[in-house]
Amino acid sequence: MPDNKQTFLPRHGHYKHLRVYGVTEALYDLTYIFCKKFLPRYGDRTVDQMVQAARGGKQNIAEGNQAAGTSSETEIKLTGVAKASLEELLIDYEDYLRTRSLPQWSMEHPRAKRLRDWTRSEAFLEQYKEKAERMSDEELANLCITLCHQAIYMLQRLMETQQNRFVTEGGIKERMHAARTGYRQAETEELQRLREENPRLRAEIARLKALLAAHGISE
Repeated sequence: MPDNKQTFLPRHGHYKHLRVYGVTEALYDLTYIFCKKFLPRYGDRTVDQMVQAARGGKQNIAEGNQAAGTSSETEIKLTGVAKASLEELLIDYEDYLRTRSLPQWSMEHPRAKRLRDWTRSEAFLEQYKEKAERMSDEELANLCITLCHQAIYMLQRLMETQQNRFVTEGGIKERMHAARTGYRQAETEELQRLREENPRLRAEIARLKALLAAHGISE
């Protein structure tokens, strides 16, 4: 019988190793700080909406990654939900700046490039909480807008990768069928090999018996 093992459950890295998860986790923390510092604690639904949108970004990445082992469709759907949550959060930050006549930094803004370089560095994930506490609302909102754009871009690329994998490898049902088919094929090939091996073994036994007889040795 074949001893090779077929598997239909894909292996995925842990979601915490994804750069996009680290960015969305930072965005959640920064949104919490932003709302605490610059928005009313009571009577403003925007606070709940922004915090929940930020939370939805990171949580749906985690849930989608965990669901990937059993459902590619769910993985893709939850990644899309994460992206939509961050697009909603992006609009909230843009609205905050617009309604208060604060500038949203363009790509050409003198501080924008330094901000982008910092958010892409390894040091960012260790520094953002401390630095955020000293930022103005304009600075913190523009930081979060930058992170939203980065995370949305990464999630779009992640969705494309997930969709391509689904097209080439199929979903769980297709992988189950392929695994079962592969096992049956291996089983059939092993039986065929044994059938072909049987006449050779019989001939070898007969040869050995004749050799023993020729030397007067009984079985």
